[in-house]
Amino acid sequence: MTHVPEPKDSERLRRYWDKHARSYDRQMRFFDRTLFGESRTWICSQAGGDVLEVAIGTGLNLHFYPPDIQLTGIEWSPEMLARARHRADELGRTADLREGDAQDMPFADASFDTVVCTLSLCAIPDDQRAIAEMIRVLKPGGRLLLLDHVPSTAWPVRAFQRLIELVSVPLGGEHVLRRPLQHVQAGGLEVEQRDRLKLGIVERLAARKPAAESVDG
Repeated sequence: MTHVPEPKDSERLRRYWDKHARSYDRQMRFFDRTLFGESRTWICSQAGGDVLEVAIGTGLNLHFYPPDIQLTGIEWSPEMLARARHRADELGRTADLREGDAQDMPFADASFDTVVCTLSLCAIPDDQRAIAEMIRVLKPGGRLLLLDHVPSTAWPVRAFQRLIELVSVPLGGEHVLRRPLQHVQAGGLEVEQRDRLKLGIVERLAARKPAAESVDG
């Protein structure tokens, strides 16, 4: 089972992301250009209905969503969330953006048609628990849309990723060798689309929660 940080560790990680909120967009512009490409568009264009974005960060996805969705977003870092709210205002995007923990979300079961999480499961302390929460709040028949970096399909790159984790995990809780797909499948979702890009480092997937079985009266 994935280790869940003690409250002291959680606050340290929150401070880490608050501190990096100012430079986050600049860093992600580089990675979007060199590694992730059009993946944000690939993910967000498939969202529909009542949409929840988990770990919305500074709101970099806001520009890519269809105009007719109803968007809710949660974010653990207050500084990140403040920037997401500012971005939503600049874009004229109506969204319910609130502080919250992906591992224990304040929403009822089966609340959303679509749940989105991009480039964040790497830094959520218990990614398995977070995915279970995403599945819980999805309506039957709803879609889960995920984008993250995963272990490369090339062993020399995987070896380098292991070296990265020796620094990134203790410093900011950032993992580069997780496989969200395994937890999605274990949660009973049907994977409808899946792509691996850039030597397998980038994985994006769309999965559907089984529709509720009809009960004869």
